[in-house]
Amino acid sequence: MSTLIRSASLTNFTEIAQQCGLDPLALVRAVGLPAKCLSDPDLKVDTHMVVRLLEMAARDAREPAFGLRMGESRRLSNLGPLGLLLRDEPTLRHALDAIVRHIRVHNEALVIQVEEVDPLVLIREEFAIELSESRRQAAELAMAVTYRILSLFMGATWRPRLVCFSHSAPAHRAIHHRVFGDQVAFNHEFNGLLCNQSDLDQPNPSADPVMARYAQELVTSKAVGGPSFAHQVQQLILLLLPLGQCTADVVAQHLDCDRRTITRRLSAENTGFHQLVDEHRRRIVRQYVQDKSRPLAQVSSLLGFSAPSAFSRWYRDQFGARARDA
Repeated sequence: MSTLIRSASLTNFTEIAQQCGLDPLALVRAVGLPAKCLSDPDLKVDTHMVVRLLEMAARDAREPAFGLRMGESRRLSNLGPLGLLLRDEPTLRHALDAIVRHIRVHNEALVIQVEEVDPLVLIREEFAIELSESRRQAAELAMAVTYRILSLFMGATWRPRLVCFSHSAPAHRAIHHRVFGDQVAFNHEFNGLLCNQSDLDQPNPSADPVMARYAQELVTSKAVGGPSFAHQVQQLILLLLPLGQCTADVVAQHLDCDRRTITRRLSAENTGFHQLVDEHRRRIVRQYVQDKSRPLAQVSSLLGFSAPSAFSRWYRDQFGARARDA
């Protein structure tokens, strides 16, 4: 299924590409994007193409922090109508809630979850798209944008407790430390940012509740058609599977319904809960197995299996081969 993203996601692409000696227009055309995506921030383009563009640029430039460099100077205005809404939210908690509820207006593929475990809060970000190649650049760009939003509320000197990425560490981390501070971890179970729960109640002194209402109306008007019920379940599967909490009952709790409702509504869309879980596992397992940087026991855990033996049986049933031979 195709997902769309505003071309504003490519803000600073031209500048960083040229600094690296690349032709940004040639790269855009190589992945099939229209040249207009570099000048019209509100143009909706295919998310897969944008992810491939960032990976291609990073590879050709030999710059593993290409996406991060694009994101380190982002502003709220780059988020369009959503940025207007965030600007006038009364606290960081309200701003994060608005991002979770309305991120589809800006990026249909990004899934964000905020988890509070006193005294900490975890902001998780994942891409709900199927790709054979890496999402490193897109993940680091998205995390840099989120960090920039938090910094606007917390101040320029604020630093998170930890920034974690699921991909492996680059050879050099100077740019990561310049953007996020020293607490950056790689080969993590998920992409996320950890900070103090008390940060969420940081007030926004420039918040204007009247403007916030107008911005809310604008964002709502941009949301043409919400995600299908199956898509909502898929997003929760993506977030809950690595935590070992991906059951129909837990998903039902998140959607404020019961398990029978999950079964009935998915059946109406010609699918089922376990079918969606297996589809998601098949989408991501190849990349995990071929990457070779994670032991199969960890891959098993990330895919929500109770034991490596269960993962091995599932993999053999799905692909007719052993995971260790991939």
